[in-house]
Amino acid sequence: MNAPFNISLDAMGGDYAPDIVVKGVESARRRYPHARFLLFGDAGIIQPALDENESLAACCEVRHTDEAVTGDAKPSQVIRSGRNTSMWKAIESVKAGESRGVVSAGNTGALMAMSRLIMRMLPGIDRPAICSMFPSKVGETVMLDLGANAQCDSRNLVEFAVMGECFARAMLGLERPSVGLLNIGSEDLKGTDILREAAQTLRSSHLDMEFAGFVEGDDITKGTVDVIVTDGFTGNVALKTAEGTAKLFATFLRNAIRSSLMAKFGMIFAKPVLSQVMSRADPRRYNGALFVGLNGVVVKSHGGTDSIGFANAIGVAVDMISRDLNGRIGEQLDHLASQLAPRRPEDVTTSKSFEAESEAK
Repeated sequence: MNAPFNISLDAMGGDYAPDIVVKGVESARRRYPHARFLLFGDAGIIQPALDENESLAACCEVRHTDEAVTGDAKPSQVIRSGRNTSMWKAIESVKAGESRGVVSAGNTGALMAMSRLIMRMLPGIDRPAICSMFPSKVGETVMLDLGANAQCDSRNLVEFAVMGECFARAMLGLERPSVGLLNIGSEDLKGTDILREAAQTLRSSHLDMEFAGFVEGDDITKGTVDVIVTDGFTGNVALKTAEGTAKLFATFLRNAIRSSLMAKFGMIFAKPVLSQVMSRADPRRYNGALFVGLNGVVVKSHGGTDSIGFANAIGVAVDMISRDLNGRIGEQLDHLASQLAPRRPEDVTTSKSFEAESEAK
């Protein structure tokens, strides 16, 4: 779909806003000339930066507000008093139909809480999940949930599988992505009752999905399946472990290069190859996690990213809008609904979000 559409940006969210937001738009507009941008934030700072670039100013509109969500703000706090913040207004513009999606590098818990309150959930979805991609030996692996839900029941995992599979079709261009449940072993008897129940549901559901059964932690980077499904607690631990491991090896490499004159000399010849490896594993390339399950497109950028990473987060939003992700999810859920028992009211309380748990502490 190349028809023009608007994307709302929380221009004050993130460690280096609004500078990386404006520069990210400058990069993204060349890749997506059909996208226009609504920038929510302090017009006194944002507008002068846009005015320096005539073509950038032509595709952007600034919506002024002098309030922003801080990085340490609690979700309950911003729900009560954050209705004039750049994040709230950006999300609200999607609900009002002024734009098709929103991108923010701001407070994750606040973004999730606001998005759920304003946009609501897709019909048939109990809770949203944070979905993104990992590099693998064979390309990319989609993984969810990466931190929205600390505890999940089997139905949550089934819904995540449906949403992750649709995300992989849209982002990776796969006709029939394979899906696996993250477990401590691949055998059918391994894992918790919740995991085994989810696996049985996916096997018997007759969804248009290639369910591969259980996978283990090392399958994430092997690329054994295209989509890995887990609860938000395990997914967030896996994400942070992967990020920490990548930084550790980068440190080892820098220290090894500096260790001797011979190593520095060898680096001259190895630099092209190392640059290729670093580019493949560059976290900016995978920046932009989608909150799947919401009745709208919400993309969370890493708060410490630069303009390249933010442009990639915009790209995720553009792809999800252009490829009608929520429409695909709705079709699968319609098929699934007839095969699942209605959710009991008491079951809804079994899934706890990180932000809800943090409020209770």
